[in-house]
Amino acid sequence: MLDTLREQAVRNLTSVRNQKPLVHSITNFVVMNFTANTLLAMGASPVMAHAEEEVEEMVSLAGALVLNIGTLSGPWIASMLKAGRKAAELRKPIILDPVGAGATELRTRTALDLMQAAKPSVIRGNASEILALARTGSKTKGVDSLHTVEDLGDRVEEMALDQRAVFAVTGPRDLVTDGARTVMVGNGHPLMSTITGTGCAATVTIGAFLAVDPDPWSAAATALAFFGLAGEIGASTSHGPGSFMTALIDALYNLSPEALAAGCRFMQP
Repeated sequence: MLDTLREQAVRNLTSVRNQKPLVHSITNFVVMNFTANTLLAMGASPVMAHAEEEVEEMVSLAGALVLNIGTLSGPWIASMLKAGRKAAELRKPIILDPVGAGATELRTRTALDLMQAAKPSVIRGNASEILALARTGSKTKGVDSLHTVEDLGDRVEEMALDQRAVFAVTGPRDLVTDGARTVMVGNGHPLMSTITGTGCAATVTIGAFLAVDPDPWSAAATALAFFGLAGEIGASTSHGPGSFMTALIDALYNLSPEALAAGCRFMQP
């Protein structure tokens, strides 16, 4: 299984660069520029369209839809629901990023509503956000995790089976499961937690891989390996958070499929 994932990582990155899929993101103000540049650097094409009047038309053109609840407002929630329902109708892959779920009732309820309405292919969050979606009473510190992947136990696999979705739980090591298949991804670097938006950037990276890989499980796992490895490469030449952000974008641009095959670290849980 691990060798197959390594081969799929190469295929997915190559396909993204050849096909340049359009990734439609309804995302938050904090990360729009960074996540758009993430997609451009890796070879995909971003569009950040959130007006309710155009989201259905835009999502019909896209290869994947990203829904990110980082800076919520009533109109944006309506746009996300409308785009999500349209994408589901068109069988477009959807990835949900439940930023800060568990911090407030609005965030938690909105994430659950989107899960119900859009049936996302992948849900990517930190351990606290994912636990909040299980309605365990889990809390987050703003948008930061107070839990680890290990705190989830078997619960996340049960959630994946119940939702018929892939859960990608990110942290020092990432866990990706569809309930039947589970893999850990060991790529990444501590500097990734020192700048805002790396989780959101990981989400759009999964979105790009979803647009070219019909298996959401392998799309999520290989995307996280690619993004984490780029973080390692960027950290090796940077001197702190500021230079790291630039180096990360450069690494996403320069990382070859061959280097990805050599550097990705998939592990059995």
